Amino acid sequence: MLPTSRFLSYISQHNLFGPADRLLLGVSGGKDSVLMAHLLYASGYQFGIAHCNFCLRDEESDGDEAFVRELASQLNVAFHSIKFDTVRHASSNQISTQMAARELRYAWFEQVRQEHGYHYIAVAQHKSDATETILLNLIRGTGIAGLHGILPKRDSIIRPLLFLTSEEIDTIVTQSDISFRNDSSNASVKYARNKIRHEVIPKMKQLNERLDQTFEENSQRFLEVETFLKHEVDKLRNKLFQHTGADTTEIDVELLADLNPRNLLLYELFKPYQFSETTIKDLVSAWKNQSGKMFESPSHILLLDRNLLILQKRSNAENPKITFFENMESFEWNGRKYNTSRVKPNDVKFSGNGKIAYLDADLLQFPLNLRLWNKGDYFQPLGMQGKKKISDFFIGQKLNRFEKANIGILENGNGDILWVVGFRSDNRYRVTDSTQNIFIIETSG
Repeated sequence: MLPTSRFLSYISQHNLFGPADRLLLGVSGGKDSVLMAHLLYASGYQFGIAHCNFCLRDEESDGDEAFVRELASQLNVAFHSIKFDTVRHASSNQISTQMAARELRYAWFEQVRQEHGYHYIAVAQHKSDATETILLNLIRGTGIAGLHGILPKRDSIIRPLLFLTSEEIDTIVTQSDISFRNDSSNASVKYARNKIRHEVIPKMKQLNERLDQTFEENSQRFLEVETFLKHEVDKLRNKLFQHTGADTTEIDVELLADLNPRNLLLYELFKPYQFSETTIKDLVSAWKNQSGKMFESPSHILLLDRNLLILQKRSNAENPKITFFENMESFEWNGRKYNTSRVKPNDVKFSGNGKIAYLDADLLQFPLNLRLWNKGDYFQPLGMQGKKKISDFFIGQKLNRFEKANIGILENGNGDILWVVGFRSDNRYRVTDSTQNIFIIETSG
């Protein structure tokens, strides 16, 4: 028996979505996401199914895709799928395969949501996942925000299964005779989350059988404390932060020095600007005698200028990096609009404008990344044979520190830099006499 009444009650209680909203379901083929699909189908909601094949488990991955495709056919709903070279993405971005899969999955989900007019993306995390997340956050170190676990709704992401534990899901799919796929990697304890799931939590449940419920109750209390703290910090921020321009704020260092408890309040004051706890500690150490020192976060720059802190917003605070796919013809990033096209050599009239990059399309490995430049980045400027650090390239461009900090980089799927946005493309990917297809990307703004 499907718990449709509890399901509908949870959706209503947390105002996850409305009856007319169209949902995009992330379905791996595992029991959690398959159950979510059956619950939404039984409840009469409109939805489509999206499946990512990360190509990490050979035939098993292909079997998952075939299973989910058949499920969508049985439910008579739209099916969207994609294959990723997850290992390559992880290697080129120097992240774990799990993090790479997460980045690729959510970037693609959002693309499908926008292209096909879905209102929300539904993922099948449950109450036991929330417990694991809190424990992981505690082990790795976290502020108070890491103690409320997984939220039912955040932006376009909804999680309608958070009212169920993993044990309840096991019982439901067994009693309802729901078919699903088993992911063999879930049994491996080489991943931190799996180690917590299989080794730590069972021992904790020997002390408290209601562990998931207890964590849920505690996380609600932490969420309330976080809400109260945020309200008080917002009032303090409005008092201390003086806006001197659209993207610039000044703060009196002496007023910050008098805060108590200082470390907590400083961290919370600057958290919306993505400054880490370590950076805040470095700031405190520097503000007495290191005027001119600059601190950076993915979204902002903080300059210590004598008794003032000058906070400068990077143009794209919400998305310091965007992953885009071959069929995305237009999008916005870092305060600029981008348009892309693919043409034959005979159909293009070249311009020397640095706001347009002409690249050999057959050398590109999608998805591509747009991100802010880093100090260690290098490329081979168009017309040059040798590599050059981007920081050295900027020396001749007469840019101030804030202007340099906002410059974007177009990155190939293999990690090579293709284009310093607005300035120069990379010589290795230039159009030559042997080029068959040209990828053009142009920015304005």
